Amino acid sequence: MSTNFRDGTDTPRAYLERCLDVIAQREPQVRAWVVRNEEAARAAADASTERWRAGSPLSPVDGMPIGIKDLLETADMPTQMGCAAYAGNFPRHDNAAVWALRRAGAVILGKTVTAELGGTEPGPTTNPFDASRTPGGSSSGSAAAVGAGMVPATVGTQVVGSIIRPASYCGNWALKPSQGAINRGERQATSMSTHGVHATGPEDMWLTAMAMAAAGGDPGHAPLAGPVDTTPAPSRPHSVAVMETEGWDELDPKTREAFDQVLGRLEELGCPVLRRGGTPPLERFERSLTGAVDMAIRITAWENHWRLRGLIAEHPDGVSARGQETLRVAEELGVDGYVELLDRRRTLRARHASLAGVAEVLISPASPGPAPASSVDTPGRPRAPWPTGNPVFNAPSSVLGAPVVTVPLMTVDGLPVGVQVLGQPGADARVTAIARWLGDHVPPVCV
Repeated sequence: MSTNFRDGTDTPRAYLERCLDVIAQREPQVRAWVVRNEEAARAAADASTERWRAGSPLSPVDGMPIGIKDLLETADMPTQMGCAAYAGNFPRHDNAAVWALRRAGAVILGKTVTAELGGTEPGPTTNPFDASRTPGGSSSGSAAAVGAGMVPATVGTQVVGSIIRPASYCGNWALKPSQGAINRGERQATSMSTHGVHATGPEDMWLTAMAMAAAGGDPGHAPLAGPVDTTPAPSRPHSVAVMETEGWDELDPKTREAFDQVLGRLEELGCPVLRRGGTPPLERFERSLTGAVDMAIRITAWENHWRLRGLIAEHPDGVSARGQETLRVAEELGVDGYVELLDRRRTLRARHASLAGVAEVLISPASPGPAPASSVDTPGRPRAPWPTGNPVFNAPSSVLGAPVVTVPLMTVDGLPVGVQVLGQPGADARVTAIARWLGDHVPPVCV
């Protein structure tokens, strides 16, 4: 994009208008957006156009239209968090990452749909490849807007699997950075939430993340490190290890077939692929991963429940029954249970660190298969399991605080399924370089 802006073959304003045309065509069915500020976006695009013409852009993402997940505050648009209790909420200031994007010249076009409070109560967004299926969650609108070609990049957040799983379902590149590498601004309450990026390609993904990181990392954390004006060059991994997780047996047969083809191609390219049975440190790590989803959910429930308790007290009918279930989970856990889970998390992170000398990165499907059919809760019946999709392959990166990149390498029955590359904390640039190499050297697999 920036190359075309630089040589004058395109302008930010013309690019924005094409994005708005796609939104006009696809938004009635996809429903990725909560609100858009098109007037301000056009003014920002015009200002960016003048900077490029003058040869003085603010950054490589100057003029890039971007959507912001509606959990993050924006000065010019409300922040309603997919929750009735926050209807009309309008703080009128920017989240740290949004501030950094504006300073970089990005065009903040609108707010994208989130599952309620970033949880599992779905919003109205549909999958851009099949409207009967979920786009994933909780960054549903962010994933769908990119997957539908509405914008080149969006900001999402993840606590369990809310960036990587929807990226898998919507055919996007996505980066969930190392824990704390991008300042979360007002969203510091939970120990595993991170800001990340959905994008149509690795360049826009990385450059958007680096623009956000100009606001620094979370308190006590170093910011995302790596090149600012370019994307880490594709680089072949020294070795990879397959991360099965307890979701391995849940892979649908065609997704397993597609993933096996990806692994076969890696081996043909001379890249060693390690499996758990013949690698004791990997086997120990895999055993520690058992229960990672439950661990992530319960830790986050405890860390969120005080704020949620106050919200429900003030708005008894403003939070869904599924959202209110967080209180029961937290009360059942208690402080002693929370401390025990933190101990288990430390053990898991230590076992992951021990793999650094065994395999450079872990690789796995980014979801158990293509996006499942959308489901909703029916009053009087048990709640629908995983209405935004099963996060079993995503929870490890969140619990580990590790960087992970989704590469859209597989198509199963005409629907996208991502391959994720997970590295050691702080190795975001290296993971991105390896993910780019996969994207360049492993042909897309269709089954």
